[in-house]
Formats: sequence, C-alpha cells, structure tokens
Amino acid sequence: MSIVSKSLKRIKPSPTIAVTQKARELKAAGKDVIGLGAGEPDFDTPDNIKKVAIEAINTGDTKYTAVDGTPALKKAIVKKFKRENNLDYTIDQITVGSGGKQVIYNALMATVDIGDEVIIPAPYWVSYPDIVLLAGGEPIIIKCTEEKNFKLNPSDLENSITKKTKWVILNSPSNPTGACYSENEIKKIAEVLKNHPHVHILSDDIYEHISYEGFKFFTIAQIEYLKDRVLTMNGVSKSYAMTGWRIGYAAGPKEIIKAIAKIQSQSTTNPSSISQAAAVEALNGTQTFISERSKAFQERRDFVVSELNKISGINCLKPEGAFYVFPNCKDLLGKKNKKGHFLKTDTDFVQSLLEDVGVAVVQGSAFGLEGFFRISYATSMENLKKALMKISDFCKSLK
Repeated sequence: MSIVSKSLKRIKPSPTIAVTQKARELKAAGKDVIGLGAGEPDFDTPDNIKKVAIEAINTGDTKYTAVDGTPALKKAIVKKFKRENNLDYTIDQITVGSGGKQVIYNALMATVDIGDEVIIPAPYWVSYPDIVLLAGGEPIIIKCTEEKNFKLNPSDLENSITKKTKWVILNSPSNPTGACYSENEIKKIAEVLKNHPHVHILSDDIYEHISYEGFKFFTIAQIEYLKDRVLTMNGVSKSYAMTGWRIGYAAGPKEIIKAIAKIQSQSTTNPSSISQAAAVEALNGTQTFISERSKAFQERRDFVVSELNKISGINCLKPEGAFYVFPNCKDLLGKKNKKGHFLKTDTDFVQSLLEDVGVAVVQGSAFGLEGFFRISYATSMENLKKALMKISDFCKSLK
C-alpha cells in the first residue's frame, strides 16, 4: 500500500517548473539551451530595495514576525491599494504570504470543502486546478478560445455557475496568454456575479503593472457591490523583479483573511522578515522603473509576435499585458520531425523543440488549451533573437 495520500494522487507536478528544470539539466550537461519557460523577469531587483534588505539584516531584523505579515508591510499594502486602485482596506483585511502562490493555496485550502466547485477560465495558470483538487474541490474549466481573445464570456460564466460554485478565479493580465480584461469587460462579468451572492471571486492581479499601449488596469474589487466577495491577490515578484524574495499578499473579507492566517500558522508561519522589509520599500519607494521595464517588455513582445507570425503554421495574437505569448501551433501537429517522429500533440511539439534545437517552452495543454505553446519573453533580446531563429528553423524542418 502506498504511503502517498489519495488527495496528492489527484494532482500533478507543475509543468512550468518541470520545463525549467529540464532546461537547467540540459545546460548543466553542456547543451546549448535557451529557456523560455520561466515566468521570471530577467531584470535585477532595484538597488533601493536591496539596500533596505541589507539594512534589515545589519540591524537585526531577523526574528519571527506576525504570522501573516508585519504591521509595516500591511500598512504599505493598504496604501498601495488606495493609491493605485482607489480601494479602502484596513490592516485586518490584509494577509502576506511566502509568494502569491502560497496566498492562493491558503485561500482555497481555507475555504473549499469536498465537492465545492471553482470556476477557472482556460487557458489558466497551471496551479489553479491542482490546488482546487488538493483542497477536495472540483475545478470547472471554461475554455476561452483564441477567437474570443482567450477571455471569459459572461454567458459562459452564467451557464457554469451552480449551487456548488464557491469561487470564480480571474487573472488579468493573464498567465499564459497576456490577455487583459478592460473595465467594461470586468463590469459585464460582475453583472453575472451580482445575481449569485454565494459565489466569491479570487482576482489574481500579479501582473497588474505589466501592460502596454496605455491599457488601463481595472480590478473587480473596484466594483463596490462585489468588493465584500472579492479576494484580491498581488505581490512583488513580477513588477519589482523579486521572484526569489517570496512575498505575495491579498486583501479581502476579514473572515477569509483570518482563515488564511490560521492555515499559515500551521504551515510556514511568517514569510521571511528580510523579504518583508524589502517589500515595504518596494511598495513605498520609487516606482519609476516599472514603466521603464514595461517599455522593454513591450519591445520584446512586438519582436516575438512579429517573428512568430512570419513562421508558416504558427499564428500568434498580440497580448496587452504580462510577458507571455501563446501562439497556435495546430497546423504543425501531425507532421514529422527530422527523426521521423510524429508530433501528435502540443506536448510532442515542445519536447521535440527542446530536444532538436534547444528551445524550452511550455505546451498549451498544461494551461488547459491543447494546440498552443507559451513563450516567456522575460529574457534578453539576444536570447529571443536566437530562440526565434531556432523555432523558425525547427518549424520549417517539419514534414
């Protein structure tokens, strides 16, 4: 009899982490590999943030903190929501975790009972369904097609809500597609949810500051009649290039925030004290570098989309945010690679791309939509130019 729990057998390892690890292993073995799998900015953490972290170490700020965040960081988060989103919260409506993933995990583990349904638009961030499954819930996947710009249609949402629906998860800008919901689109979704008061909304806003062409970010908690049912998750990892610091946070109803703290008290306890001090500076300090870096991301996006659309058999929409593209490779499936192997699925396609030409991307099926693949352009233009040449050559070689 296996010692592994039945609930753990319901889930799979993170596909994006698996791709990144495989690329690392090939590099360590001396292979020339360009990794476009990780959702991690290649920029360094800004110096003002690093300086505050060093000061925190030198002044002995190295002890346990409150389980779900220091008062200083919670105050900075309250100010951020007011300054940037015109949202009013009190400190007891704020939670801080060891990364945005932990905040989402804690929230779902604290609220989802066996049989509860969680509506997840696809393509989705890979961890949403598995966390729901681990909590004993049932992911209800709504496929959002390329023709709909990978966005949730209000009528599809309406048709998917049942008495068992506990949460709806929204992610804008989106991982993996970069799709962004406008204020008008969010309001149409809100109109559906207005009529279902038993449904809560988890808004994953981690890519809030990475958008292009003047896109105006709007989060669903800004709709007053829904605010008391919304948990808004954010963090410092993407906007401030602080992925390794592991700080995520959320604002929402006191009951949920208290439940999250209870879960965290029995798992990690507090996030790193040093990282929390750094996050205070990130939120309170200068923000000018964010727009500067977004310009660099936009330049990369434009290049990647243009080059992909030059490749016969590839079609790629131009996203409005995040640092991913989600090209369609369906026309290339069913063909043979140089070794004579049929590429039947998008998983076959990305595995062959890695093995044959050394470019690591992630298959669309990992995000709930078959026939696509995700490229992260959060890397140098030099790497992107090399990678796109290799992808083009690989696609041309398929017969």
